[in-house]
Amino acid sequence: MRDDMAIIKEFPYESALVTGGSGFVGSHVCDALVQAGVRTISVDDYIAGKSENLLQLRDYDNFSEISCDITDMDALGGLVKDIDVIFHQAASKKTVCLRDPRRDLLVNGGGTFNLLELARDRGVKKFVHASTGSVYGEAIYSPQDENHPVAPTSYYGVSKLAGESYVNAFNKLYDLDTTILRYFHVYGPRQEDGEFGGVVAIFMRKILEGLPLLIFGDGTQERSFTNVSDVVEANLLSACIPEASGKIYNCASGISVTVRELAEQVAAIAGVADAKIEYGDWTPGDIRKFNIDNSKICADLGMEFEKEFTQGLEKTWEWFKGRAN
Repeated sequence: MRDDMAIIKEFPYESALVTGGSGFVGSHVCDALVQAGVRTISVDDYIAGKSENLLQLRDYDNFSEISCDITDMDALGGLVKDIDVIFHQAASKKTVCLRDPRRDLLVNGGGTFNLLELARDRGVKKFVHASTGSVYGEAIYSPQDENHPVAPTSYYGVSKLAGESYVNAFNKLYDLDTTILRYFHVYGPRQEDGEFGGVVAIFMRKILEGLPLLIFGDGTQERSFTNVSDVVEANLLSACIPEASGKIYNCASGISVTVRELAEQVAAIAGVADAKIEYGDWTPGDIRKFNIDNSKICADLGMEFEKEFTQGLEKTWEWFKGRAN
């Protein structure tokens, strides 16, 4: 990770809209922008995001927080005014797609289209879009680079690919300056640890509650866990560096860890030697192996991803433990 101040000095915009701004990644993006002196608006419907994630920004004059559903074009239209850059972090999560795939499509496809139309019509200078490695589906070859065929195996992957396709279309049809970041298993402080959460946060909550760690499948599935601070850096650099225009990047650490190994590491960091691990049925559409090539984003943006996964987990555990006390 580079020095945050180096990115801030390069940041060329005065105003930013962050969708999903009270969510896990979005709130960290808001933090960085506000600290850089950028006029920042967080937009969230608070279905998954938490207002408490933005408490630290409430006293800043260059920050505002608005409740809005990105599928509501009328309400959204009143917000995208005099905005230089949009960081589109809002999404219907994978857990939502299993319960309500139609809503999943409305948010990830239709909501993205709404924002792109407004960006085009209101003169937004940059559109950074948060996507997912789930658009690839099962690996045909490894490591997966950005040229790997996209064949999603879940509703979530399909809807996020629809969003990507709209972003690419607006880039080509209207010359809108866009960058797509495909996230892979982001973890860190503020990650949701309930129904909408990630596996790192869920495991840490289970440890704190003295409950077994439940793995869906046999635990051999591989993941590329990426620290949220690296994801924030990738967002800011994508907005700053001209070479990112029109590009798609794998935003992944390159670390490969099985879910079983993760469970064991979390238990070890928490000092719970006898933590019980249980196994359940595979989640429909779950991908068995993520082996990710991140050389493109490293070359174009100068990204240096955190490689000390244990250290990242320790910092995350300290946050979760501190919140519980």
